[in-house]
Parts: sequence; C-alpha cells; structure tokens
Amino acid sequence: MAYLLDTNAFIEAKNRWYGFDFCPAYWTWLESMNAAGTVFSIEKIKNEIEAVDDELLFWARTRGEAFFLQPDEKVMESLTEVNTWAAESTHYDPAAIRTFFDIADSYLVAHAHAYGHIVVTQEQKADSRKKIKIPNACLELQVEYLDVFRMLRMEGANFVLGNNRRPPEPPEN
Repeated sequence: MAYLLDTNAFIEAKNRWYGFDFCPAYWTWLESMNAAGTVFSIEKIKNEIEAVDDELLFWARTRGEAFFLQPDEKVMESLTEVNTWAAESTHYDPAAIRTFFDIADSYLVAHAHAYGHIVVTQEQKADSRKKIKIPNACLELQVEYLDVFRMLRMEGANFVLGNNRRPPEPPEN
C-alpha cells in the first residue's frame, strides 16, 4: 500500500499550509517517504503542476519518474473500469463525465484501483451533477481515500522547530 497524491495535495500545500519558504520539512518528508516507497503521485498530476511556472514546478521536475509514476498495463485496465463506471453513471452531466476523462482524476483513481493504493486529496464528497469528485469515484470503485492531514498523522509526520518541544498536555479534570 502506498499513497497517491492529487494535484491539490501539492498546490494547496504550497499556497496555504506548507510553503517552500516557511515549511520545507513537508517537501523533504514527501521526498523521504517517496524514497521509502510510501508516497507517490502520477505523471498526469505532474502535467497539471506544470501549468504554473513556480517553485512547485521546479520541485516536481526534479522528482522524476520515481515520484510521478507512469501508467502501465494494469493501470490502463483499471482506467477502462473507472471510465466505464463514469460513462454509465446517471448521476453526472455529460460535460462532467468528459472532464473526468480529460483531467488527471480518472488516472489517479485508476492507478490506486489497480494497485490498492490510497488516494490523498483535499476534495470532499459532493452530490453534484456538474463534477465528478475524486471521493465519489473512490467510493464507487472501492478505493480508499483521505486528506493530506490524515495521511501525515497516520504516518507520524512531525515538523518541529528547535529542540522538538511538544505542546503542553491539557490539565486533568
């Protein structure tokens, strides 16, 4: 089992919680967990990251195929199953289905489906006809998903300053 990160696990992290300038530990943690065989993403996610020329683009380009996995035959078989599910769904507008096929989301779910990996996304399940959300697809295809913070907690990530002080314990009642 490994984690597969969605585009928003990178972009929101960079823009909101773990900017390269004030929390480089997040990015170092991703690199070390990738080296340990636990954290990955996929080539299609890297392509989405490449839409903006910034420090995230530079970081992603220096990771290569060891971090951003290529689809293989097993993934392509799962992609057929994922796309069949979406195409046969009566819950979504045709435009939502076409968009799901065109962006990285279907490939991310297919890769996780093929190898029993966990999708890491900040998206939330939603009952909308206009967009197929990753959690909705995961639930339908029996693929586990969670958000960045849950992944970090499950893996015991610890980004600390100085002497590794912990917050004070709450008083006993």
